[in-house]
Amino acid sequence: MNKICILTSVHPPFDTRIFHKEAKSLTEAGYDVTLIAQHDKDDVVEGIRIVPLSKPMNRFERMTRTVWLAYRKALKINADIYHFHDPELLPIGLLLKLHGKRVIYDVHEDVPKSILSREWIPKILKKPVYILVNWFEKTASQRFNYIIAATPSIKRTFLRNKVIAVRNFPIVKNSTSTFVLSKSKWGKKYFSIIYVGAISETNGITQTIRALKYLNSDLNVRIKLLGKFSPAAYKRKIEQLKSFGKVDYFGWIPLEKIPSYLAKADVGIICALPEPNSLEAEPNKLFEYMLACLPVIASNFPLWKEMVEGAECGICVDPLNPEEIADAIRWIIEHPIKAQEMGEKGRQEVLDKYNWEQESQKLLMLYKELMNDE
Repeated sequence: MNKICILTSVHPPFDTRIFHKEAKSLTEAGYDVTLIAQHDKDDVVEGIRIVPLSKPMNRFERMTRTVWLAYRKALKINADIYHFHDPELLPIGLLLKLHGKRVIYDVHEDVPKSILSREWIPKILKKPVYILVNWFEKTASQRFNYIIAATPSIKRTFLRNKVIAVRNFPIVKNSTSTFVLSKSKWGKKYFSIIYVGAISETNGITQTIRALKYLNSDLNVRIKLLGKFSPAAYKRKIEQLKSFGKVDYFGWIPLEKIPSYLAKADVGIICALPEPNSLEAEPNKLFEYMLACLPVIASNFPLWKEMVEGAECGICVDPLNPEEIADAIRWIIEHPIKAQEMGEKGRQEVLDKYNWEQESQKLLMLYKELMNDE
């Protein structure tokens, strides 16, 4: 059986893209898959062996000791293909190539652009770091057997033949429409807005909460937040907002439990701010809302407008304008039949186009090609 080693020093072991989509698809296709990730023990989950990395004390330790430990453990596995997911593992990828290994770099975001939005990097250093990271990533990537990009826009930043986009669309197998599960939810005592993902300033959470003050109190709207605060101190900031009393915070929720929360919501929201790395992103949560048959309120980025308003499954707004967000919420409350039609159109769009079952075939074809490339 062909052996695959997947590596991440940043993401949790049960990351949606890494574990539930790619690793499980490869396992189901007959590959022997080992995942090296931060975990508390040696483990086997759904046929995937997990080799643990201890949790680092800080970012510096993660980018040095953790990376070196991941490299040593990867060599012991002696896999046929190594598939890594973090830019800080680029040196490991190069070392594995020196050992004659086949290596795939899986790029989740436009890494150089993300530098410009990193709060922990001093402003004066962002441009030099951007230039250095861009040069190193593109130069190192020329050595690898393949690049997998999470979006077409990321793919375009790599000017070479062996790069494909395997988009981060949801798994539709066994999914159920929210409206099928909860046909009477429009009669609830309050209207429920749901947000799933990293709870951060750049994801527009401040503006989303502020929008509530522009709604009449008799509408009784609540926001449900599912995810972790990034950074943790951001929680204290939004707790000071006047509308925070209308927020329900549930923390991080396992992937398999998220549908039950979506089933109780009335609209999905994702009003990310216009940061360089967000404008052409394809956030998984957007497609999860659509799959759950929820109408969507999203940022008015050109790509997002094409996906949302082009499919007539939601409303796009200026994410910097809480009043405009409030207007969209009010419209959906006042037009429940139209909102339901939006949700149904969004679900059909995912079933037809935006699903992992189709994207996974690209991944499997790539692996087949590499296995035949002796």
